[in-house]
Amino acid sequence: MTPSVADAVNAFLHDAELRFSPRTVRSYRQDLHAFRAWLADRGVHRLDALSTRDVRMHASDLLANGAAKTSVARRLSCIRTFLRFCAKQGWIPPALAEQIRRPKPDRRLPRYLHEEEVAALLDHVRGDDFVALRDRALLEFLYATGVRVSECVQLDLGDLDLSAGFARVLGKGGRERYVVVGRRAVEALQRYLPCRDRMARCPAVFINRRGGRLTDRSVRRVLERRIQEVPGLRAIHVHGLRHSFATHMLNGGADLRSVQELLGHASLSSTQIYTHTSREQLARAYYAAHPRARRGSEGRESSDDGI
Repeated sequence: MTPSVADAVNAFLHDAELRFSPRTVRSYRQDLHAFRAWLADRGVHRLDALSTRDVRMHASDLLANGAAKTSVARRLSCIRTFLRFCAKQGWIPPALAEQIRRPKPDRRLPRYLHEEEVAALLDHVRGDDFVALRDRALLEFLYATGVRVSECVQLDLGDLDLSAGFARVLGKGGRERYVVVGRRAVEALQRYLPCRDRMARCPAVFINRRGGRLTDRSVRRVLERRIQEVPGLRAIHVHGLRHSFATHMLNGGADLRSVQELLGHASLSSTQIYTHTSREQLARAYYAAHPRARRGSEGRESSDDGI
């Protein structure tokens, strides 16, 4: 017998708790409960009454109410994962899930800091007290590795190998990868860890003043506060340090595949957005490479005012 939408959602969430991170499960729960409520308002309570048209109408309503394309794309991705689970249980035809298409999100260039701005931010965080040592180590680590904030706060002491300059992180979908920890970040961590060890009440690398694990929100507050302390520094979201890492790596000559691995992107297309460059960089590259545009070139043709 085909279950109700509510029962199917509960079954999916129970399965998701065994396979996905708590953060992902929370997101799935929020999106699917909203979708179930939307269906109920339209009289759709049974799973066998659900159609792809319902899903498209749900997406259209979200867009009409001002939701960003990225948010709608995430919601549809969640619904498709849910429907694939239902198809696997034999409750619906597999085609129902595969017919769902996400809207193409607007391609926006990520906000990031220039190298000198990152240096100004990191060098501004000084002091030998716990907060200063932690904040410097935290920001150095985020910029050195390009990890997501969620990956950073999950980091435990056993995930660090500072002598080798590596850290093990758990990314999206439970995918484990190793990231390189640069010299400046290693030095900042080595200064912070003895102070951390005296206060810690958990295995987390980055802790609060009570000895507990830092949260995503706490990391955002740390960055916001430290940016405000640097005169004239542009405000960015904490994800901007990840954008800065990727941009500076590519500008420095790193190949796209290596950056993809370090960022933990499943698809190369996710990394390609970081190939943006400034107009000044484009101009420098153009004038350095184009044979007919090199300034002061000996091969430049002379003008003939008599034409």
